Amino acid sequence: MKHIRALTFDLDDTLWDNRPVLMAAERTLYGWLCRHYPRIGLRYSLEDMWKLRQDLLQQDPELRNDVTALRKASLCIAAESAGYDHSLVEPAFAVFLEARHQVTLYSDVIPVIQRLRAAGYLLGSLTNGNADVQRLGLGHLFDFSLTAAAIGKAKPHPRMFQEACRRAHVDATELAHIGDEPDSDIAGAQNAGVVAIWMNRQGLQSNPGIVCHAQISSMKQLLNLLDLN
Repeated sequence: MKHIRALTFDLDDTLWDNRPVLMAAERTLYGWLCRHYPRIGLRYSLEDMWKLRQDLLQQDPELRNDVTALRKASLCIAAESAGYDHSLVEPAFAVFLEARHQVTLYSDVIPVIQRLRAAGYLLGSLTNGNADVQRLGLGHLFDFSLTAAAIGKAKPHPRMFQEACRRAHVDATELAHIGDEPDSDIAGAQNAGVVAIWMNRQGLQSNPGIVCHAQISSMKQLLNLLDLN
């Protein structure tokens, strides 16, 4: 790992546990819709709203590259089918986005990122989601932040990794990406020729078809991997 000059991090489920965050955000949005647009609550359950997004993804797989557009499209359909116009979409999405940013960082995140910055690494964040590091108050920790929506392709497509190399002014072999999802983070890093480090906080079994360069279960182990302890 001595040749590594830049590091990129996935956000959801790498720097915080996103499952309870998204569940709470979904409930918050659904409750808001039921209060302000009750016919939606009569027509759709919380599970129905999830299925609506899945159906949209099947119809238009390109929407996986922009989860904000996907959610807004599902809100448009829900509004129309319940007899409302599209004016509810933006305020509804704002409710979801506010709840979606109520995250609790893993305790090892900030100390380790500060240590990495002090060691001279260039740092970036790469996400398929719509978490905003500036909104989270983390923007000062990263030299750049990329989203699938802004880049136009979600991981595992190599485009986000290629753009990260361009932003960091490094070759692919000089960039290491740390993420929790084998199918997007690890496979994507491999597709782009980037060093892939699997953040496996849950102790999951590895996918034999997707091989990482290294596996860690905490940010502190990343320091060990980089000989910074």
